[in-house]
Amino acid sequence: MTDRSPLAPAAFPALPEIAGVTRRIARAHYKNWDRCDLTYVELTPGTVVAGVTTQNVCCSTEVEMCREGIAHGRARALIVNAGNSNAFTGYRGREAVEQIVDQVAAHLACDPREVFVCSTGVIGVPLPKDKAHAGVAKVISFDTPSASWEETAQTITTTDTFPKGAAASAVVGGTTVQVAGIVKGSGMIAPDMATMLGYIFTDAAVAPDLLQAMLSEATAGSFNAITVDSDTSTSDTVLLFATGLAGNPVLTTRDDPGADALYAAIRSVALDLAQLVVRDGEGASKFIEIAVTGAVSDASAKRVALSIANSPLVKTAIAGEDANWGRVVMAVGKAGEPADRDRLAIRFGDHWVAKDGLPVDGYDEGPVAAHLKGQDIRVGADLGLGDGRATVWTCDLTHGYISINADYRS
Repeated sequence: MTDRSPLAPAAFPALPEIAGVTRRIARAHYKNWDRCDLTYVELTPGTVVAGVTTQNVCCSTEVEMCREGIAHGRARALIVNAGNSNAFTGYRGREAVEQIVDQVAAHLACDPREVFVCSTGVIGVPLPKDKAHAGVAKVISFDTPSASWEETAQTITTTDTFPKGAAASAVVGGTTVQVAGIVKGSGMIAPDMATMLGYIFTDAAVAPDLLQAMLSEATAGSFNAITVDSDTSTSDTVLLFATGLAGNPVLTTRDDPGADALYAAIRSVALDLAQLVVRDGEGASKFIEIAVTGAVSDASAKRVALSIANSPLVKTAIAGEDANWGRVVMAVGKAGEPADRDRLAIRFGDHWVAKDGLPVDGYDEGPVAAHLKGQDIRVGADLGLGDGRATVWTCDLTHGYISINADYRS
């Protein structure tokens, strides 16, 4: 692991145990590193699953097979391989995944569609079947002790500089239910569904269709509202598992008592995890919130916000603590969305720097420069055209990003 991101939280949070979820980790030795790199999560029979996956058309076999499992709606196990994405590896990559699925399904005597496999790391190298088989044999052994949430979060990482977790709770039908999640991601982050790999678990009893609707909605304002470098991974997957052991009445519609509370908890965990990915952006030194208002629609506002967030010129200016608001104007104009130069307003923090297409009267760069010296930066753009609004999160672009990615396969 490289030096811990300066934007990282002080410590890994305390996450509740989720009834029906057992975690184990092992070393498969996918890479030459001194750490565990294979994660196994066993789920109680009857666990419901929902998921969102990358829209990258060069996706991995793991993503394709996860989609089949999501359609089935039930889950018994999750396997995560770190250090090798197994993407763009043809029939050899698929054989490796099928081997893992068959090995775990035989162990649990379950439907193969209930075994979910995810892999992350270098693209174009087939997952070594011998290492995978030996690693899975170790991790499904009852001799392997259970892993903590922090150990599990660490095991799924690649270039991450810290393990990431979040939790929330909700009251559903008079019963308190728990939600806990972990995520990995640092680079190749411009999700077109979710982030690189994220897993959320709850003990709530929820029907599959409702669980899927909740995850899809939560994703829109969390994992799909972050970007580090504008690149969408071939392996992006977020899975939500509901074991149903909390004892609440099964939720089937959003009108059921407690359904909104459960959704709020799921969205809270998703947003916390998504923002942690940005705080671990490769080489990042600034966490940046981009808020766009006054657009013709929410969708238009989001596209403008992402145009600003993905602009190398905006990101490098913020890295250099340069109050160059002209770069924000540029990014708004290139988004391809309705905008009017003479209605546009730009702010940094709480300080408006331009309104109605020109600098504000008496503009003083001092307070803006002071804001940019902090670690949490807020940028706003009001288009003055309608009620559309959106917020996305990103990080700055530094020399560290180049160093990390130039040496990624070394």
